[in-house]
Amino acid sequence: MLALPCPSPSIAFAVIGCLWSSVACAQVADAPTPAATPATPTAAKPAPTIPADAQWHDVTTWGVEGRGWGDQERTRWFDRLPAKAEGRVTDAVWRLSHDSAGMMARFKTDASEIYARYTVSKKQVGLPHMPATGVSGLDLYARDDSGAWRWVMVTKPTEPKVEAVVISGLASGTREYAAYLPLTNGVESLEIGVPAGATFEALSPRTEKPIVFYGTSITHGLCASRPGMVHTAILGRRFDRPVLNLGFSGNGKMDAAVGSLLTEIDAAVYVIDCLPNMGAADVTAKCGPLVQQLREARPTTPIVLVEDRRNTNSWILPDREKYHDANHAALKAAYEQLVKEGVQGLSYIEGDHLYGDDAEGATDASHASDLGFMRQADIFEPILRAALKPRQ
Repeated sequence: MLALPCPSPSIAFAVIGCLWSSVACAQVADAPTPAATPATPTAAKPAPTIPADAQWHDVTTWGVEGRGWGDQERTRWFDRLPAKAEGRVTDAVWRLSHDSAGMMARFKTDASEIYARYTVSKKQVGLPHMPATGVSGLDLYARDDSGAWRWVMVTKPTEPKVEAVVISGLASGTREYAAYLPLTNGVESLEIGVPAGATFEALSPRTEKPIVFYGTSITHGLCASRPGMVHTAILGRRFDRPVLNLGFSGNGKMDAAVGSLLTEIDAAVYVIDCLPNMGAADVTAKCGPLVQQLREARPTTPIVLVEDRRNTNSWILPDREKYHDANHAALKAAYEQLVKEGVQGLSYIEGDHLYGDDAEGATDASHASDLGFMRQADIFEPILRAALKPRQ
């Protein structure tokens, strides 16, 4: 056996040194990086609270727009129909009339903050397809320096009783505000608050003739994200005049009992938008009589008939498309017959494009989203503007 020579001591120490150096480097490389010292978090700005000395103003002491029939007796102050309607209209219409859709309170203030204190009637403040801000919210607008209405803020209810700072940090100056009431909830009481020392001027409802809308859940406001975004409210701002919203979810059916109540309103124009709750046979049977009922009582008031929107998925649902086709044909035939009979002051809005043409204008195919409501307003506006022009 061949014996290998032993390495010299110098070589041995060199090898051992390299091995120890490698181990040390590996240990340094594997060592955990020391944790960075956490930054001191910035303290969150506390949410504004309502001061104990806030000045509160009860809306019922000066009134709201969108509450027709003047000072006739009401079961509840914020009901949309007078007490005498109970028993005349269907039970469903009467129940839905307790919702405050379309009502709006106006005021002026130089306050830097605005508060709201109100209670709604229903425990369910939101719906699966409509947020609480739309169902039960109080939606605040203000006029800017040019006089145009601009959105400010909306309350975000989580329970029927709401007491909230609607907005704080407002720019200095006195301006006019409008607060839209909940769409598909009723209101038991409502107060607007401002800080002590701020000026506050209650603005009585305007006396111009209102645009009166009679319709279905869409007119009622489903499914706007907030009360100011339903097309009736959008049009009210564009025309800068009062609006009366008589949308009854699932129950806008051209009923003669509702028509009788409509004749009592001295309207700037009547907008009849009931087809989503009707079939073609009902349209044929009820449209003509309703228009004649209104025309007999109000010989010169313009009347606008509106086809139903097409469900945004009807393009892929043949039966639904046929339903819309039949409804549209029935309303167009009724309109043409009325014109043939010499009924004056009629206008017509087609429904094919009310939600747009891209299938994006609804929340659930049937009820408008904010986009759908804006598109409806764009189509309604020129027809209403023409109808509202004084006739020579």
